[in-house]
Amino acid sequence: MWPVSLLFRFLAFFRRLVLRFYYQGKSFSSPVVVVGNISVGGCGKTPLIIALANGLIDRGLTVGVVSRGYGASSNNYPLQVMLDSKASECGDEPLLIRQNLPLDKCMVVVDPDRCRGVEYALQNFSCDVVLCDDGLQHYRLHRDIEIAVIDGSRGFGNRHCLPAGPLREPVSRLNSVDFVVVNGEHSLENTINIDEVFHIKPQHFRNLSSGEIVNLGDWSGAKTVFALAAIGNPQRFADTLESLGFEVMLFSYDDHEVMTYSDLTFEDDYPVIITSKDAVKFSSIDLSHVWVLDVEADISTNFLSDLLAAVDISQPN
Repeated sequence: MWPVSLLFRFLAFFRRLVLRFYYQGKSFSSPVVVVGNISVGGCGKTPLIIALANGLIDRGLTVGVVSRGYGASSNNYPLQVMLDSKASECGDEPLLIRQNLPLDKCMVVVDPDRCRGVEYALQNFSCDVVLCDDGLQHYRLHRDIEIAVIDGSRGFGNRHCLPAGPLREPVSRLNSVDFVVVNGEHSLENTINIDEVFHIKPQHFRNLSSGEIVNLGDWSGAKTVFALAAIGNPQRFADTLESLGFEVMLFSYDDHEVMTYSDLTFEDDYPVIITSKDAVKFSSIDLSHVWVLDVEADISTNFLSDLLAAVDISQPN
């Protein structure tokens, strides 16, 4: 596959060159910040976007979040995501983002045409800034700031582009982004310049049926659990549970794969723990043994200040 990856790398470079020539520089009325990555698979973008949006909102700004809505199917775009939206129509990640941000300070929009989605958010919500969930390679979209996210545990793999490796673009692409942030512990210090290291930390357990919240240290159920995850890196989810003292039986699904109620039922009477991203796929459920591990990304105030300075936004008095 190595010769094919060289061709892929050349085509990616040529595509970027052409699309940037035609579309970059056509700015929107408010700055657009793209949060993406150069590799396939999950890297923690969604918790990071929630943390960034909440940080900007805490500083008095109104925020728009635009997503492609991977795996979603709707007859109407742009689609404004509401609390009662269905994951099948808007996508699991946009719905999770919506549920974690205040309605009066943030609009979440899904549109495969991200340019149209940004315009919709700006026209209907007067956003001070728009965060684009993914889209680093969507060069039809003008962006003012690029944030590249790297999974610290996996890094760049064998550093080859698709199909010989995991990269959508070569590592050298990171030289042209504004910020490089790494999720979790890593060993990349001598290979790239890193602007921020964040960690996705577990917050509490939430019962999927009743909504009951149980603090991490107050878990009184069995310590042997089934863990189900349809995310980019299911093993990270299992590792987190093991760090909390659980004996984990992991069931991995493809990223964004739809789970069914039967997936949550086992003959053994052990608790089932799922991710918050998977939990939004179930609108109602009566299975009291199913719990959600809610998580949160921690980012530094210095990084938020650097981001505000880069997009040149003045905080309201």
